[in-house]
This record gives sequence, structure tokens and C-alpha cells, in this order.
Amino acid sequence: MAHVAACPFDFSEQLVFDPSLVQLMAGGPVSRIRLPYGEADAWLVTSFDGVRQVTTDPRFSRAGIVGRDYPRMTPEPIVSPESLNVMDPPRSTRLRHAAARAFTQSGVKRMTPAIEQVAHRLVDEMIEHGPPADLARGLSEQLPNHTICALLDVPAADRPLMLRYTQQMLTTAPGARQAAAEAKQFLRSYFTALVAERRVAGGDDLINTMAACEQGEEPLSDDELAVLALTLILSGNDTATCQISNIAFTLLTRPELSHLLRHSPEQVPRLLDELLRHIPFRKGVGIPRIALEDVKVEGVLIRAGDFVHVSYLAANRDPAVFADPDALDVDRSPHPHMTFGWGNHHCIASTLAIAELSTAIGVLFTRLPGLRLAVPAEAVRWDTRTIRRFPLELPVTW
Repeated sequence: MAHVAACPFDFSEQLVFDPSLVQLMAGGPVSRIRLPYGEADAWLVTSFDGVRQVTTDPRFSRAGIVGRDYPRMTPEPIVSPESLNVMDPPRSTRLRHAAARAFTQSGVKRMTPAIEQVAHRLVDEMIEHGPPADLARGLSEQLPNHTICALLDVPAADRPLMLRYTQQMLTTAPGARQAAAEAKQFLRSYFTALVAERRVAGGDDLINTMAACEQGEEPLSDDELAVLALTLILSGNDTATCQISNIAFTLLTRPELSHLLRHSPEQVPRLLDELLRHIPFRKGVGIPRIALEDVKVEGVLIRAGDFVHVSYLAANRDPAVFADPDALDVDRSPHPHMTFGWGNHHCIASTLAIAELSTAIGVLFTRLPGLRLAVPAEAVRWDTRTIRRFPLELPVTW
């Protein structure tokens, strides 16, 4: 019987890689773990090849966890049973295809001027307020939330609710289960009503874009559109929100990197890609899969019915794929990383998130060339209540 490691995955010291994950990786590419919530132990796969296998092999099912008290980090499951994130192909393929129409490279390129406009307005407000300013609240929270809400045409008065409720759903505190369940129910009801309204009103918002089926395609139902909208509001307020602050913090505490950003613009895309690979922007693991039959992963037999988690963070530090993986190396040989997931559940809106990050960091450091932390790095307060890694406040001056 494999040793079972208790894994609260609650480490939140700045952006230091979780030591417990390091220990698990050192023990081999597949481990047995026990998470804070759920009915059973789980396997954890940490190698790049192992994660790639689990996320692409149809013998590992997300849909199979529906109705189960699956092992997880939050008291209330983040996803609803009807969510896109717990669907398998071919059912998930229709929904992902509909959403992907809005997030093509050309589609995101058309959105970029509007994202730039919002970023400049938010920096204007920081400048008007005067230093010190809180970059986390003034830019990191506002830009992604505004962008995804604008795309879904969520009324301006409701946009703060979107941010508050998505944050509420990500909490790990045992006493927050009821609040998280209520937040999930509110958002589900909200987007059900919004979809019905858009069906009547029409328009060029994201909901109508996803509803417009191509010839020969089966139209999406109102329920399917509401599920997509909820998935996108969660995604839109997750990775980019954390990473704007995390990347800014890293640049402001690594002068050689901020110098590169300001003086070598041709290197900026590679710099941002390496920062995305390197920064552990969340804690632990996300949504598991269940083995539909006996499968070997990295030489370890996983039995039918077993829960299997993967760690994208660990895969991003696999020394078999990334030489000297703990180093932040802009000159490393290009290789796809797993920050936005892999396989059938790769983040639909990753192109939008990258555009938001590039725009936010570019506008911030161009407009404020003297930008620096307003407090010592060790005085920055970090989130300890959710599955994410990000500064609660990021005081800056210039």
C-alpha cells in the first residue's frame, strides 16, 4: 500500500514554491495524497509526461466525479455539476468550440485596444490618487473583471458582485462552505437570467457570439450558455487577476528583470512566458479526474474508480523538460508550459489572459518608469484564505 501524504497545500510565503510539493516530486512522479476535504484519498501526478497523459487519456474522466464527494481543497466544490469543467468529450467539445470562437488570436487582437484603454484609465486613477497606491486593488482586480464583464455585457452596477462572488467560491476556510454555495447559486441564477434576456435582445456581446452556431451545428441551449458564461466569469477573475500582481511583484523585486522589460522590448514576450511558467499562482491542485479502468501512469498502476489529481505547477518545474527549472531564465529554450492547463480542459480564454497580462504590465511600466514597492518586500501581505497565491495589497510608489 502506497504511503498517503496529508496535503493541506496551505503554503503562502510570497511566491516561494511550496516545499511540500517539492518533497512529493522528489518521491517520484506519482504519489498518494489526502486533501482537506472529500471522501477519499487521491493520486497526485507531478511529472510533465504524467500530467500530459492524465489530461489527454479518455480513460481519466472529469464527468465521473459528478455526484461524488471528491477530494479537494475547498469545503464547497467550486464547480457546479453542470459546469463545462466537469464534462468529457464529446459533450464538452460543442461548448468549448462555441466559446473558442470568441477567443481566437484575431478576436483577442480586436479586443486589445479596449483592454489598453481600460488599463490606461486605471493607471490614470492611480496617478490622480497619488502615491502610494495599491496596485492589487487599483489594477490587478479591476482590469480582468472589467474585461470579462464587458465581453459578457454585464451591467456596470453588477460587476463588483462578479468579483466578490468569484473570490468567495475559491475560499479554503472550513466555515465558508455556506457562503461559497450561495455565491455559486447566485452566479448560476444570474447568468441563467442574463442569457434569457440576451436571447430576446440580441447584440454582439459574448453570449450572443457563443449562441451563434455555424451551419450544421446544434444550437446551444440557454442552460449551456449560462454554464459557459459562469465558467468564463470564474476564469476571467482567476489567472490574470493573480498574475498581474505576481508578475509586478517579481519585476519590482528583481531589478535585472524590470531593466530587461524597460530596455529590451523584443524580449518581453519571452520574459512574460517564463514568468508564467515559473510563478506558482495557485496552491495545490484543482479538479480531479476518476479512472474509468485500470491505467498505468509513469509505471504506477491506478485502479478503476481511483481519483487522480495533477499538478500543473509541478509539471512546470519538471527537470526532464525544463533545465534548471527553479531558475527564472528568459533565455531558456522555448517549450510549452502548463500554466493554463493541458488537454481537453486547457483554459479557453488563455489568449485573453495573456493579452491582459501583456497590456497591464506594459502600460504600468511605461507610464510609471520610476515604479517601485512602497514597502519592504517582506511586508507585503499574501492571500491565505483561498486556493490562489497573490498579494492582498501591493503598495507601490513612483
